[in-house]
Amino acid sequence: MSSFPANPTIAFAHVAYRNGDRFAERGSPYPNFEVRSLEDLQAKIAEADVLVVSGMWRNSLLPLSPKLKYIQALSSGTDAFDRAVLKEHGVTLCNGAGANAAAVSEHAVGLMLGMVRRLFVARDDQHRKHWSGMKGDFAIREDELAGKTAIVVGMGNIGVRLIKLLKAFEMTVIGVRANPASGAAGADEVHGTAELPKLLPRADFVVLVCPLTAETEGLIGAEAFAAMKPTAYLVNCARGKVVDEEAMIAALKANRIRGAGLDVMATEPLPQDSPLWELPNAFLAPHTGGETCAFEDNVLDIMMENIERLKAGRTDLINKIV
Repeated sequence: MSSFPANPTIAFAHVAYRNGDRFAERGSPYPNFEVRSLEDLQAKIAEADVLVVSGMWRNSLLPLSPKLKYIQALSSGTDAFDRAVLKEHGVTLCNGAGANAAAVSEHAVGLMLGMVRRLFVARDDQHRKHWSGMKGDFAIREDELAGKTAIVVGMGNIGVRLIKLLKAFEMTVIGVRANPASGAAGADEVHGTAELPKLLPRADFVVLVCPLTAETEGLIGAEAFAAMKPTAYLVNCARGKVVDEEAMIAALKANRIRGAGLDVMATEPLPQDSPLWELPNAFLAPHTGGETCAFEDNVLDIMMENIERLKAGRTDLINKIV
């Protein structure tokens, strides 16, 4: 018999996500409550058997939660969770890997199209009530994705879906992953991360969708920008620290690359004095790549399936970390 409760109480903890509302749309099959602050979570976590959370988590919450059996992280990253302490308390941890695969892969394509079609320039012109004329200069003329080469760094759920999308745009796609023996996943080529420097001169786009690890921190720095074509674009939907931000700013200012589409920054929110705000060849989004109207439901799908498995005494959970 499983020790997991037949009718678990679920706590949803996030400052903005509407997990409780979306759960209500499903008929609230289990008792639940939602909190929007750490203080409220500290006050009520003792009631929870299941916790759905991301940035609000603190390891100091564990002694306050004697009933807690299962944490469903909203994000893929779980660095905030002390795995040893979770094991000590008998708490299972699963992450949200795959829940935003469609969202982030489409966001990366959106940044690519925004830059190559110069949509941000068109929007700025709209605000100025300026109708631009036809352009003879290739440096400022709109372009297309078809026939271009993209390097996709990171081939998890997001990267695999991104490769599929880019192939639909008739691009040549080079995949880069920690273990190339895991497969090409539809890419024209697959290489290990260590091979990235020699691949960079071939790229029209370098698209980052990899996790932040010791291997990937600072992966794209001054040497990488020097190796890229001056017509190439960088797209970062991974983590800000995968890129050496100072080196990127220098490359953009010197037109060493044509542009950068960024959903993530080294420091978030982006400081007001950052040069990135005003660089004409930087296209910024405020880390919203995963935030679509489908996100909560995608995480709830994982949670609901895992609850059923836990009730049945199974240990083969989706995205199990601990």
